[in-house]
Amino acid sequence: MNTAQQNRYARHIMLPEIGLAGQQKLAQAAVLVVGCGGLGCPVLQYLTAAGVGTIGLLDADTVAESNLQRQVLYATADVGQRKVDVARQKLAALNPHVTFQPQAVHLTAANALRILPAYDVVVDCSDNFATRYLINDACVLLGKPLVFGAIFRFEGQLSVFNYQGGPTYRCLYPEPPAPDEMPNCADSGVLGVLPGIIGTLQATETLKILLGLGEVASGKLLVMNSLTLHFESFEFKAQPGNQQLKQLVDYEVLCGTGVLEITAAEFKQKLAAREQLQLLDVREPHEHAQRNIGGRLLPLRELAQHLSTLDPAVPIVVHCQSGGRSRQAARLLQEQGFAEVYSLQNGLADF
Repeated sequence: MNTAQQNRYARHIMLPEIGLAGQQKLAQAAVLVVGCGGLGCPVLQYLTAAGVGTIGLLDADTVAESNLQRQVLYATADVGQRKVDVARQKLAALNPHVTFQPQAVHLTAANALRILPAYDVVVDCSDNFATRYLINDACVLLGKPLVFGAIFRFEGQLSVFNYQGGPTYRCLYPEPPAPDEMPNCADSGVLGVLPGIIGTLQATETLKILLGLGEVASGKLLVMNSLTLHFESFEFKAQPGNQQLKQLVDYEVLCGTGVLEITAAEFKQKLAAREQLQLLDVREPHEHAQRNIGGRLLPLRELAQHLSTLDPAVPIVVHCQSGGRSRQAARLLQEQGFAEVYSLQNGLADF
């Protein structure tokens, strides 16, 4: 470690629990951060500043204006650019001694076992249950510790899974919630500083794992309420069988999200070809007033009452803000006999 690096990490090195040997451990470590959004931004910033040698950035999204309230790596001028590209540029400016490996892809059952083996620790900064179960199962199969964080409105959660044979995500959440119980930030909102708090705690647990320090939050779920500044810690145990997984599964089916989806690009192609479509916007009126792409406003809570106004012979494309409510709506329409129904993947995020 050269003089410049020793100066950079001086406050770490002077800690007897870390020292020069510990800092060299960090320099030799590799961490994958899945999701470069609200949680991923502080995780990436602190791991970069700490000198973790190799950091993988995995996110297929682009920067949206609605991200800027909480995703502190990005600025107004970055809107429309790929998150992994912007993050790599800004993180490299923070610490040129770190190697960054950006991947602008969605993590899937087809690529997870190819991507994850190169990393010592995986940090889950995703925002949906299908990805959480996928990351967990891939980490179990590969023997990788997993640092978990989640946020919703004013509440955050933190835990560490699969650490030295400890409990996994499935030990805490054996079954995914029903599709209509799957909230996300785009549909429900989130206090802007909350992902900063939880993401910083994720970075802390990651460094503890890499350095072999302290008591890692394995078998514990930390729940934080930002309105009351109340922290609670719940203990849970490993359940037999959850470490004995044999293969990855279809996580969209597992989480009940197995509806047909259409991407923004595919939808625009259909419009350009003047294909006959029914476009439904299942958001709330105030959301539609702020921004819409010309669809008929039919809030999800009212959809069941207006099925007779839809033409079952014409394909239907349903959209919301991020894709959660549109999947629920598409499922309802399928159950009611509508043959060709699509949910717009990622909602308005890709427009």
